Amino acid sequence: MNADMEMDLTSGIAAFESKQFPRAYDLLEPLAEQGHTEAQYRLAIMLQNGLGRVANMPKAVAYMEHAAQQGHALAQHGLGFMYMEGEGVEKNGSTAVHWFKQASEQGLIGSMTTLAGMYEQGNGVEQDAEEAKRLYKLAGFDL
Repeated sequence: MNADMEMDLTSGIAAFESKQFPRAYDLLEPLAEQGHTEAQYRLAIMLQNGLGRVANMPKAVAYMEHAAQQGHALAQHGLGFMYMEGEGVEKNGSTAVHWFKQASEQGLIGSMTTLAGMYEQGNGVEQDAEEAKRLYKLAGFDL
């Protein structure tokens, strides 16, 4: 990434964090189009929630999926949630489990606990109390 792109990314993230969503969108969109995962993830959040632009779920899902496929842990978690809830995609527990597993393997505690709950309830996977317990412990819960 060249220095100008790095500056746009830094500025875009700063604008996102300070809730200047129209500016964040303008700075991050060209980077997302070039395949930058952090820009894709943040644009997905903005498009999913109508921040800085009108909500656009198909585009939000596409950006989230691109970032998730490139290994962005928060995007993997976000995509898992989309599939678990049927938000912008057809509800699919097993696909949600896939993405939560990917994010869990990168150490995301929220993904571990969500996945544990899915095993506990048999949502998208065969019910497995031992696996649920293992994941809760891995996430730091004393059971």
